[in-house]
Parts: sequence; structure tokens; C-alpha cells
Amino acid sequence: MRRVKKPVFFIVFAVIVLFTTVVITGFSTQYGDNQTVWLKGVSDIRWGIDIRGGVDVTFTPPEDFDADNDQLDSAKEVITQRLISLGINDYEVYVDYTKDRIIVRFPWKAGETDFDPEEAVKELGETAVLTFREGIEVDEEGLPTGATAENIILEGKDIQKANPAIDANGKYCVSLSLTAEGAAKFSDATGKMIGQVISIWMDDTCISYPTVQSHITDGQASITGEYDASSAKSLADKINSGALPFKLVTANFSTISPTLGLGARDAMVLSGLIAFGLIALFIIIMYRLPGAVAVIALTGQVAGTLACVTGFFGFMDGSTLTIPGIAGIILAIGIGVDANIITAERIKEELNHGKTLDGAIESGFKRAFAAILDGNLTVIIVAVILMGAFGPTDSVFAAIMKPFLFMFGSATEGTIYSFGFTLLVGVILNFIMGVFASRLMLASLSKFKAFRNPKLYGGGAKNGKNA
Repeated sequence: MRRVKKPVFFIVFAVIVLFTTVVITGFSTQYGDNQTVWLKGVSDIRWGIDIRGGVDVTFTPPEDFDADNDQLDSAKEVITQRLISLGINDYEVYVDYTKDRIIVRFPWKAGETDFDPEEAVKELGETAVLTFREGIEVDEEGLPTGATAENIILEGKDIQKANPAIDANGKYCVSLSLTAEGAAKFSDATGKMIGQVISIWMDDTCISYPTVQSHITDGQASITGEYDASSAKSLADKINSGALPFKLVTANFSTISPTLGLGARDAMVLSGLIAFGLIALFIIIMYRLPGAVAVIALTGQVAGTLACVTGFFGFMDGSTLTIPGIAGIILAIGIGVDANIITAERIKEELNHGKTLDGAIESGFKRAFAAILDGNLTVIIVAVILMGAFGPTDSVFAAIMKPFLFMFGSATEGTIYSFGFTLLVGVILNFIMGVFASRLMLASLSKFKAFRNPKLYGGGAKNGKNA
């Protein structure tokens, strides 16, 4: 503790203030009509459909059809491709393999007034049409034209199976197995198209355009290119989806009004600001200097949580923020307040037992740490369970929880996942801000003569010592 110098408080305080300001405002540059966002601010938060409004739909196979995981993955690729073709890029598509269902969520577009959600859901659930076409002739809208529009080489029914594979050169590719009829068609086409392109289309969207390298007569082909394991599997799933053997059934469908969602968001944010203000006033009155330091640390904790939500940090993607997610931020603030109160009480006890100010601060933080660690670890476990049970089934948290949740099945409720995410991030930041940063700032302030009075730390003047 004695190694902490006086300027440390001002350095930590300045870093928190600067960080909080940048997190709120973001940082972007404008060149003509082009704007480049370098650091995202709160205006870039991706709001969930419970706030922004949107569509929440669950698709399943028909009751008499038992779909396997590959078929569900293929259906997911079809839906994803259709969302993109509809111009909807802000979407969530999850597969629940345990219950054979696909959950799709997408918010309203900004300023949208004439969007028909039922028509969109109907279009998403329709079977996609896969075609292999001659060449890659497209019009200004990217639709097939000329020979590409007229000459269809293969259809989805001609594809027996597509799998990601590794070719003779050790590179990822997509291996195709054709039906007998498909093999005959493909043999005729490749025999006269060596060196030319055969484009692969999902509805009116081109998903690949490989060049024919040789005459293929055995019904076994491969699509090579600059693929990795993920992109090769994605292309294989898209091809398999063209021959999807089941129709998607809409099991559940709901919409949320943007006006209702935004009103709830504003109420939650206002409640959070009022709560933060009251908490700040309370801990400053009750705990004086440690309380003031706690408020600074809590501000940094909230800013760090918002940074994680927006994708401020380059090493992690942003996360959708829902109303329960806002509640998670508020709850994490409460946990942070609790950690600072425990520490402040410990410091007060040490002072009232006759310890010096420096000794009381050092001992107070050490004695409080075990209680803070136990409480925060418990919350972290709860947050991981929530993210595993109510998040994407292919996430790391779902993998962690799979051995424990198999009897219940997975459920992908994005709103609850957001609550777990903000709670987890807030608690982790509590260790950084509420324990580490608070300790540095308080130890630094205690070096100033004006802040050596034990009363500023809750201790009695007759018991606490200044030395």
C-alpha cells in the first residue's frame, strides 16, 4: 500500500472519465459522405426485439418427421439466406437440436411502416430452390440473366449429399454426391464446359461460382476455392438445404410493437439513472471518502459493461441489449455497491479497533476480498447457467451447461441471455473497478494530508490514528 503514490488517484480517475466519455460518444471520422466508425458508442447499441420491436418465430419439422442435426443445420442456412435476401441483416437464428426447432428473431427496420411480418415469416418457411446454372451472367440487381437464367444444369433433387472435405492439396473443399439422374446431367454439362463457370444459386441469390476443371462422369464432384472449415461447412449446408426433405412448420409466432418496446426501454434507463443517483448519494453520506471513490469505480463498471455490449473492444463482438439486459446492468451495480460497502465497513472496523489509517485501508481490503469473491463467484455461476440455458445452442456457455441441462432441453430466449451477459460482464468488472481501482484510488488519496482524518473513512477521531 505504501508504494501507491499521490498521482495514482488522478491517473485512475482521468482514465475512467475518458473511457466513460468515449464509450458514450464513440469515435468516428467523416470523409465526404462516408463515415468510418472506429469506436462504437451507446448510439450503436443493438437493441433486442423487446425494445426495438420485431418478429419472434419458431419453426419445426412436421410432427411425423424426425429431422436429424444435419437437416436442421441446412434449414438454418436456408432461413439465414432468405433473411439476407430480404435485406434483413440484424437477425438471430438458433437451432435447438434437443427439441428439433429453429428460433428466428429479427427487429423492425428503422422507420419501417409497411412491413408485413406474417408474409415475411411465410416466406422464410417456404422451401428454398437450389439450382446449378451455366455461367454467371447477372443483371444490375444481381439476378440471373441470359444463358444463366435459361440453362439450368442441376436442381436440388439431383444432389444426394454435400459434405465439407479436404482435397489432395490439403485444402478445404465441398464434396458433392449426385443421384443417377444428376450424374448424367452433370456429365453432359462438364464435358462441354471445361474452363467455364457453373454458378450455384439459392432462389435468386448466387452462393458460389466454381470453374469446371475436368469432365466429371461418376457423379462425384468437388467445389474448390479459398475455403476454411467453417465456410466449407456453410456452403455444404446451403447446398443440402436445396433438397430439404421436410417443410418448416410455424410452431410459434409473435410480434412486438416498437412503441411499446421503446417506452419500456426509456422507463428502465430512467429507473437505472435514478437508482444510481440515490445509491451514489447514500454511500457518500454513509461512507464519506470510500463512498465517493466507490461512485467513481461504479461509473467505470457501468461504462465497461456498455463497452462490452456495443462491441467497443476489438477482441469481442457486441451483444444485443434487451430489457432484462438493462436489468442485469442495474443488478450488477447493486452487487458492485455491496462490494464497496463491505470494504468500507471493514476499513471502519479496523480504524475503530485502533489501527493506523494506512493499516486500516490495507487490512480492510484484504479482509473484505474473501467475502466479495464468494458472492461474485456465485453470481458468475448463475450468469453462466443463464447464458448456457437461454442462449445460442452452439455457444461455449451452452457447451459448458450441456451435461447438466440435457434432461430439460435447450431454450434460446435472447432476452434472458442478455440478462446473463450483462450480469456476467458487470460482476467481472466489479473485480476490476470495485476492488482493484477502488483500492488504488483510496490508497492514493490517503497520502494527502487533507485526507488523513479517520473521520473521512468512517472512523472515530479518538480511536483512529493518523500515523
